[in-house]
Amino acid sequence: MIRDVFALIVLPIALFAQQWEPRTSDELFDQARLDALLRGSTITFFDEGQSKFFEDGRYTYSYANNGGTGYGYFTVMEDSTVCIEFVTGSSRCDLYVSDEVGRLIVITATGDRFPTRQ
Repeated sequence: MIRDVFALIVLPIALFAQQWEPRTSDELFDQARLDALLRGSTITFFDEGQSKFFEDGRYTYSYANNGGTGYGYFTVMEDSTVCIEFVTGSSRCDLYVSDEVGRLIVITATGDRFPTRQ
């Protein structure tokens, strides 16, 4: 129970502290479009890591070079963000945008940009 209360306090604080700064050329997604884009698909990053978004809300991230896999559940939010609640109890939210050439970019809470392969 204390863990649940802690999550309810920390998650809003973490969301408030996000450093997302999309570029003027980035296009944000509405919730329905981003959900349709991700649900049931796999996105691959340039380091060969892969995020897999299952139809039922499950999520896995497979690190490149057999570096292991993280497991959790994803929620597509209204503001072009996707939040992951990992089975380990940690969570994260990232901003998903389309850049000027239509490539999907994941922007982390610290502002790091990770383009995906098309």
